[in-house]
Order: sequence, then structure tokens, then C-alpha cells
Amino acid sequence: MMNNVIGDVIHFGEYSWRILDIKDDLALIITEHIIDHRSYHDEYKDITWADCSLRRYLNGEFYDKFSTNEKERIVPVINKNLDNQWYGTYGGEDTTDRIFLLSMEEAVCRYFGDSSAKLYNPGKNQRYWFERKDVNNSKRVARLESNNEQVWWWWTRTPGRVGVKAVYIHGDGNIGIQGNNILKGNISDGRCTGGVRPALWLKI
Repeated sequence: MMNNVIGDVIHFGEYSWRILDIKDDLALIITEHIIDHRSYHDEYKDITWADCSLRRYLNGEFYDKFSTNEKERIVPVINKNLDNQWYGTYGGEDTTDRIFLLSMEEAVCRYFGDSSAKLYNPGKNQRYWFERKDVNNSKRVARLESNNEQVWWWWTRTPGRVGVKAVYIHGDGNIGIQGNNILKGNISDGRCTGGVRPALWLKI
């Protein structure tokens, strides 16, 4: 990976990953596709990233899928979990994660173009969504690993309008800043199962 640059797609473990950032001998990578569908939490109650079941899964069962050598290359990091920038919903304690979801701020301002103006200066009629004409929306679109023709929405780790919601990236790349329900949904099993795109810092 010595010659890789931001934007490259690499293979690690069982998945393809896109390089979002490089710092010294570390690279921040995110799965190129949505690799799973899961609820954000296993109970319908106020929750933050620090305590949600999706974080436990990513740092437990999912992490354990990697080989010993691969695990040695995954670097634990301290993640800041900011309050929701529009609604002020509590973001929770800082967390130490090997595997994590991007925050809304990371998805909006850093790694898929800079839409910070829309995050910090919403229009008077913006209540639940960013502008659909945001030029960076297309950069955030993700497709299913199992069906590369189908786009789907995917979770961030940032809370939504209330504590039983989490911010998500819509199938068109727009930001659902009001959030989707962490558990309740309208599909056959009654669960709100969003797309999962794990991220991690990798020794290169």
C-alpha cells in the first residue's frame, strides 16, 4: 500500500475499502459498498453511539472475522461524538473504537467533499434534510455489496432529531439529519435495518 493515495480502493480482509485519509503510516478506510443491513440498536430507547448494539457488533463479532495478522494492522482510535448540529441531541461520550461508523460531520465536511456551509448555515426552510441539489451528494451514494446496481441508505454514528434516531445518508446521497429510527421500521420484521459501511484506521 506504500504508493496508495486518497480515493484508491484496496482489499483488506473479505472486503474492498476506499481510502478516505492518510496520516503518516495510517490510512482511514471505509467499505466501498454497504456490506450489511442492521438496526442501530436492539432496543427502542434513547441511545448514543457509545452504548448502541451496532458499535458492540462492529468491535466484537465483526472485528473477530479478521485474522490475527489483520487485527494487528487495525489501530484503535478515540472518536469524538458530537451533538447533532441542528437539533442539539446529545452525541454521547468519546469512544475508543477499532471499527466504527463515520460521524455526520465526517461524512458531510471531510471525506466526501465539503458541505459544511449547509451543515452550519441551514436555509430557513430546511428542517429534516440537506438540499437535494448539494453537489457532494453523489459522492456519498453507496451500493449494496450483494447487488452493485442497487443503492441503499446507510448509518452514521451521529444522533438524529431525538435520541431514538440516528443520522443517515439517503440513497441519493442526501443527509437525513433528522435521523431514522434506531430499531422500529416498516419492513416485514418491524425493524429499521440501515446499511452498514464500517470504517477503520489501518497500518500501512
